[in-house]
Amino acid sequence: MMKLRKKGLLGLLLVLLSCLFLTACHGARGLNAFVMPEEFDESKEYEITFWAKNDTNKTQTRIYEKAIRDFEALYPSIKVNLRLYTDYGKIYNDVITNISTGTTPNVCITYPDHIATYLTGNNSVVPLDELFGNEKYGFGGSELRFDGPVKEEIVQKFLDECIIGEHYYAMPYMRSTEACYVNKDFVEALGYELPEVLTWDFVWEVSDAAAAKAEDGTYLLNGQKVMIPFIYKSTDNMMIQMLKQKDAPYSTGEGDIELFHDTTEELLYTVAEHVKTGAFSTFKISSYPANFLNAGQCVFAVDSTAGATWMGTYAPLSDISEDKFVEFETAVLPIPQFDPANPKMISQGPSVCVFNKPDSQEVLASWLFAQYILTNEVQIAYAGTEGYLPVTHKAQDSAEYQDYLLRCGEDNQTYYDVKIKASKLLMDNMDNTFVTPVFNGSASLRDASGQLVENVTKSVRRKENIDDAYMEKLKDDISSLYRLDQIGKGKNLSGEKEDLGKLPKTAVILLVSLITVWILIILYVLWDTVIKKKLSNVGR
Repeated sequence: MMKLRKKGLLGLLLVLLSCLFLTACHGARGLNAFVMPEEFDESKEYEITFWAKNDTNKTQTRIYEKAIRDFEALYPSIKVNLRLYTDYGKIYNDVITNISTGTTPNVCITYPDHIATYLTGNNSVVPLDELFGNEKYGFGGSELRFDGPVKEEIVQKFLDECIIGEHYYAMPYMRSTEACYVNKDFVEALGYELPEVLTWDFVWEVSDAAAAKAEDGTYLLNGQKVMIPFIYKSTDNMMIQMLKQKDAPYSTGEGDIELFHDTTEELLYTVAEHVKTGAFSTFKISSYPANFLNAGQCVFAVDSTAGATWMGTYAPLSDISEDKFVEFETAVLPIPQFDPANPKMISQGPSVCVFNKPDSQEVLASWLFAQYILTNEVQIAYAGTEGYLPVTHKAQDSAEYQDYLLRCGEDNQTYYDVKIKASKLLMDNMDNTFVTPVFNGSASLRDASGQLVENVTKSVRRKENIDDAYMEKLKDDISSLYRLDQIGKGKNLSGEKEDLGKLPKTAVILLVSLITVWILIILYVLWDTVIKKKLSNVGR
């Protein structure tokens, strides 16, 4: 009986050891690399999840739902579950959480900056190079049941934006840039003529003039108590584009942080100067630029071209009350430039990635759906909801989309002029767009660049002194807040040396558990040996 108990105890310890080892390794090991099946097995049922972003535009939701119905009709063995989010940041946070639990979606609309972080989960995102070129199921594949684009029909510049390291980890879904939505009537009332290409000097000068007040405290330009002449929605884009226009450093493709230098400081001093006059504010501080523009309380509102349906006197999605609208002519122009002859503006907009799963057939089913949303029917319909641009030449050049552009201004819904002008702005400036390097940590660097503008703006409004000491402290605070000193030290996506730093928590738990179990085993063996020796001596 004692021998059985001893064996049982030893067995239990070994089982515990095995369980700890398997549990700890489950999250650390990751998935096996995706292997492309030779054929899609339609004898099995697949249920895949699709995470997408949607604000209050119900038309977009209906387009997704129709795309899913049409796709499921073509592939009855695949069921697609749609999950909508109101913010890309929330998608990002949920994906990061779900990577650790192995419950990522199958297909996700996201940004390359975010995908670079997803890639830190081993084999969590499928590289798409092989899928792109597969003869049967790739772009233009012989076995596809829909008329999707061939690779050459996707705008190459947009496709290149989906390269991370040496592989494609996404494909573009929609593209936008930023536009400056201008109350042209206000500009002319101040005695200025609106140029074809805005310069920073022009915008600052007009904005300062628009901040002038009457003796009773109202603004001379609009007769109201509220006026923010220049509002910027995305201050990270603001700083990034200003640096690019100045040919100043931001980061390298290897993940080296180059944000802090004299040019950045110079730009921040300029921002501070115009905050002090009351000419400038940001979305995070004051609220949506469109709300002020539409109420006659703003001259220059910079926002995404995808936000065009919120901009202007007759904006179909504007959420201010009707009595606050002011009638004016809305000009849609590229963002301000330092060199009008050499304009530079950011390319942005959602891309689509496919997550890895243990079943390669499930991954192939996910890829088929991801590819389906590049068909003309989906691309043109979705682009028509906001100021987005389809990512394929196949859609852009189609008779249907060209007719849509030509009908600019026919109504204030489908053919709302500000929305279509915003799409044309990007179409006319595709060669002037750029993207920032993508690496693990590039999303944090982007946030940090915007926070510099936000902090300076807040500090001026609080009457703080903006000087060299302030700038030095700002640099330290932002570096610490976004852990910029830790970015670029890990293994980059080109395979360079990795500084592993501290062990992950799961690895520490595993090592402690292993040591504890082995100590218990050794103690047990020693105890067992001593007992046996004593029994042997007694027997003698």
